[in-house]
Amino acid sequence: MKSTLATFTSALVLSIGVNAFAQDATKNDATTKPKEPQARTSAAKPKLTPEELEAKFKATLTKATLAGRWCSLKDGQLGPEKEDKYTIIGVNKVGGDMWLIHARIQYGKKDITAPIPVQVKWAGDTPVIIVDDVGVPGSGAYSARVMIYDNTYAGTWTGGDHGGLMNGAITQQKE
Repeated sequence: MKSTLATFTSALVLSIGVNAFAQDATKNDATTKPKEPQARTSAAKPKLTPEELEAKFKATLTKATLAGRWCSLKDGQLGPEKEDKYTIIGVNKVGGDMWLIHARIQYGKKDITAPIPVQVKWAGDTPVIIVDDVGVPGSGAYSARVMIYDNTYAGTWTGGDHGGLMNGAITQQKE
């Protein structure tokens, strides 16, 4: 009797669930008018040409300061955040997707200015700076992927046996 009652209860619960599902399904059949998509509150941005995107990228990084934080990443563990700052003096397109970023890099007790050869790839309208095993005078060789978006930057880097994450804000230097 106990097992029959349990079977009956299970069948009843299943039946109620199936009926509720069937009722929901009939509410969404072809006779029901689908919901209208909500109107966008702002106009769609016009799509920029590749030349306009490159000009915007150059303007964003010329005479700019990237100030933010970085943390080490070792064996899947994040280290404590530390502040850093990069001053970009100028940006020039060399050809194709190759660019030179003339950067003043300050970290620890080091303060160097160097032309850094980079590739710039585009993820839609967003530039991604690619550094592959580039030597930085007095510092070693580094690789990085850094995304620039809406006056912010975020990325990852490696240098020999160490690496980490970085992010921050981009500001234009006042004349």
